[in-house]
Amino acid sequence: MKYLCLIYVDEKRLEATPPQELEAVAAACDAHSEELRRSGRLLASERLESVQTATTVRKVDGSVVTTDGPFAETKEQLAGFFLVDARDLNDAIRIAADIPPGRFGCIEVRPVLDSGNT
Repeated sequence: MKYLCLIYVDEKRLEATPPQELEAVAAACDAHSEELRRSGRLLASERLESVQTATTVRKVDGSVVTTDGPFAETKEQLAGFFLVDARDLNDAIRIAADIPPGRFGCIEVRPVLDSGNT
């Protein structure tokens, strides 16, 4: 079953982290991704630019309205994702627990809706 592991981090905490520590976390994340890829369990993963580069899009009364920045003010922002193939939720949680950037925030694990069930 597919699970999306959404990586949320506190960008202010990242900004306060020494560069060498961030580089170590990035290297650990790359190694974790490669290990999952080799096992056939990683379907996709990407890092995202800062929340400051986000644009929120809404359709209001038939018109498209865009707003700079994220849709909500929160302490933690979406920083990236892993799309994994796991046996079940517990397996997906085990995978998420080892995603290195989780130490700067949290990892949200959500099952991907099977398109045949919509």
